[in-house]
Amino acid sequence: MAAISYRTVSKRYTGSGQAAVHDISLEVPESKFVVLLGPSGCGKTTLLKMTNRLIEPSSGTIEVNGRNTDSVSVTELRRHMGYVIQQVGLFPHQTVATNIATVPRLLHWPRKRIEQRIDELLDLVHLAPAEFRKRYPSQLSGGQQQRVGLARALASDPAILLMDEPFGAIDAITRLRLQDQLLAIQRRVKKTVLFVTHDVDEALRLADMIVVMRDGVVLQYDSPLNILAHPADDFVRRLLNTDDVFREFGLMTVRASMSPGSPAVDGPTIAPDENLREALSLMIAGGVERLTVVEDGAPVGTLTMSQIQRLGARDSRRPVPVSG
Repeated sequence: MAAISYRTVSKRYTGSGQAAVHDISLEVPESKFVVLLGPSGCGKTTLLKMTNRLIEPSSGTIEVNGRNTDSVSVTELRRHMGYVIQQVGLFPHQTVATNIATVPRLLHWPRKRIEQRIDELLDLVHLAPAEFRKRYPSQLSGGQQQRVGLARALASDPAILLMDEPFGAIDAITRLRLQDQLLAIQRRVKKTVLFVTHDVDEALRLADMIVVMRDGVVLQYDSPLNILAHPADDFVRRLLNTDDVFREFGLMTVRASMSPGSPAVDGPTIAPDENLREALSLMIAGGVERLTVVEDGAPVGTLTMSQIQRLGARDSRRPVPVSG
């Protein structure tokens, strides 16, 4: 089932010669992490903001969980849709706990339920409640503020989470940690996430599906691996640097590439859900041509350097039939 459906959606600003978003039709599957990717000015933030009616479309319809967004009030729509932005937007004169409780209070949740939810969410984003509940935003680092912003967006348990360049102002190391935490949270709570970024590596790391945009239109909408293997045009190829085989390796799992079996563990090991880029790094660092794949403490297969080399040498850009 589609959590969000865009049907011939366009947005044209007064005085602009070109539509910011032009005739977009696509569906965001329920419980999936979908990334809107493209250069500045491509329309990705406009499309995101039309979803919760921060911007009204000029034409077309948007449905959320099967309901036209025009059929519900803006307030009702936004209360059931989390929203996280780069600037965080925490209320500076309110504590962390009060910030997180914003929407539950508006929904008139009982005090006990709100207090329990605050602690639950602080634990979820790895901020100890006893330490952070009473702090103010100015007493937090940028990464901590962003995690509180995420907790606030999740407070009312919305099915959909909209995120507009949330990690754009964070240093690289903290950004990677926040990406890891966001992925772990999404896998645990199964939210539908629509995430805007212009960072290709971030998109490839987070997305189940990527929407590549340029000049207000969608150029390609597919899984990261399929886009890398079969870019729709030269712009997509250049944007994602699809000729870089190591990017593909980062999306391929050891499990899908290994030879199954139960070999003896006599050297470096790797988990089956790790990616081939990590496997190759382990082989090079250890000076070995084979890794034993271990799951739950037991060997389940072998991955060799020659297997990785064959994957890297194959003509992955050859067109493949598409069913349906």
